[in-house]
Amino acid sequence: MSAEDARAELHRLRSSIDNLDAALVHLLAERFKCTETVGRLKARAGMPPADPAREAVQIERLRSMAESSGLDPHFAEKILNVIIAEVIRNHEQFAEETED
Repeated sequence: MSAEDARAELHRLRSSIDNLDAALVHLLAERFKCTETVGRLKARAGMPPADPAREAVQIERLRSMAESSGLDPHFAEKILNVIIAEVIRNHEQFAEETED
C-alpha cells in the first residue's frame, strides 16, 4: 500500500469516526432530555434523585449489550457510570430547585 493510499484510507476512516462521534453527541443530548423530564417529575413527586436498583439493572443490561457487540463490558460500564453520575447530579439540582 502506498502512502497516498494509506492517507486516503485514513481520511475515510476518520470521516466515519467523525460521523459516529456526532451521532453519539446527538444520542446523549436526546438521552439527557429524557432524563431531565424524569428528574423534574421525581423532584415534583418528592422522589429521591438516585435509584440504585434501576442503575444496577441498567449497568447489567449495558454490560450484556456490550459483550454481545464485541465491546469491553468494563469500558461500557465506566461510560454508563459517568452518565449516571451526571444524571443524578442534574436530578439533585432539580430537587433543590423544587425546594426553593
